[in-house]
Amino acid sequence: MANIFSTSALRSLLLITGLFCLSLGGYAQKKPRKDTTQSVAAPLIIPDTSKTNLLLPVTVKDTGKNGSGEYLTLQQCIDYAMKHQPGLNVSIINIDVAKTTNAINLAGALPQVNASGDLIHNIQLAKNSSNPNYAPYVNTFVPGITVTQSIFNPSLLYAYKSAPLYIKQSQQANDSTKIGVVSSVSKSFYTLLLTLEQINVLKGDTAEFGKNLRDAYHQYKGGIVDETDYEQAQITLNNTVAQLKQANENVIPQYATLKQFMGFPPEKQFNVVFDTTEMMKSIHIDTTEQLQFEKRVEFQLLNTDKDLQMQLVNYYHYSWLPTISAMFDYNVNFQNTQNNPFLGASYPTSLIGLSFSIPIFTGFSRLNNLHKAKLQEQILDWNQTDLKSQIYTQYTTALANYKGNYFNLLLLQKNVALSRRVYFVVELQYKQGIVPYLNVITAQSNLITSEINYLNALFNVLSNKIDLEKAMGNISY
Repeated sequence: MANIFSTSALRSLLLITGLFCLSLGGYAQKKPRKDTTQSVAAPLIIPDTSKTNLLLPVTVKDTGKNGSGEYLTLQQCIDYAMKHQPGLNVSIINIDVAKTTNAINLAGALPQVNASGDLIHNIQLAKNSSNPNYAPYVNTFVPGITVTQSIFNPSLLYAYKSAPLYIKQSQQANDSTKIGVVSSVSKSFYTLLLTLEQINVLKGDTAEFGKNLRDAYHQYKGGIVDETDYEQAQITLNNTVAQLKQANENVIPQYATLKQFMGFPPEKQFNVVFDTTEMMKSIHIDTTEQLQFEKRVEFQLLNTDKDLQMQLVNYYHYSWLPTISAMFDYNVNFQNTQNNPFLGASYPTSLIGLSFSIPIFTGFSRLNNLHKAKLQEQILDWNQTDLKSQIYTQYTTALANYKGNYFNLLLLQKNVALSRRVYFVVELQYKQGIVPYLNVITAQSNLITSEINYLNALFNVLSNKIDLEKAMGNISY
């Protein structure tokens, strides 16, 4: 009878214990993750990546290392780069260089005025034996002024027609530089944010692993768990600390890269901030929009090069035409003898007329230059064909990367929530002595991997969007 009672009591006790564990398990699934940040010096917030937003705003110590540093959003970083980026400023100066070069090339269309003069002193003069009173001129001074006006010149005609194309070319080069700056600053900004968010994740997990290590140590000392549980907890913590250290080190060169693309002084500091809601909204793009080659600035630049080459071909076509110019010449001949003052007698002369020259034979240089210019025009046609292939490849690659990472982002967001739930349940089961500590390590590793993969996918989507907009020629600045 005692054995039956003991068996029934034992079964009842096991049933009650099982129900109690199930209730705790259900409670743990609904209970949010514990805030274990009390074990570190500064308070941390464990990132909740199950929501449709980023993890945390970036703090001063994550970027600027200087509490007095200014805070810049992505748009502010781009605006700063538009004023201070060295390469962009060089391209702006090149526009003025093109305008100045055109002014130099067209200077020949304006009147050309030149002054000249000859001052002659005769050391030895021939004597006139038939006239003893003859007084030869000892000094002669002949100043003059010449004015020429070009009426028609093939070189000036070529300079006049190509001048606006050179300005257009420099402006398009400036636009290309701006697009490159926007793309580089944006992607560098996202890369820096990715590392900072990874640091936030690893900080929270390091604090969690530190707590688990202490719990495992106390359980080991109390004889509850085996020594391997404590050692496995130590291994896991060491690995996470190593990842955190590497991520912290990566911030420094990434921060320097962002400064370089912005043209920001290396010795000064600033901090990056972002609007999580706006950033999540900005990951979307219309993937049904058709690719238009004409919107790419590289395609526009090549068309301008073709227009310039066409002007060069036309120049060699009409280079056989005569060069015509008008001229005016005025000279004064001052002469004196030994007994007269220096500017004694003057004899002015002046003339006006037309000057022209016609190239009759130039050793076939004009024909060879024309043939060369046409060959270069064919090269530009083939370059345009190749550029279309490159643009299409860039577009399809960027579109595929964007679609793939966007789909990956949606799945990884679910994985984070599932990994978090599994971790809480396994951690509770371990504390109840149901599962070994190896299960906890596996669940923790899966959670870290899910969070890091989610962040990678998120910022990959943002970077892929920049690449896709650049490939389609839709980047605004």
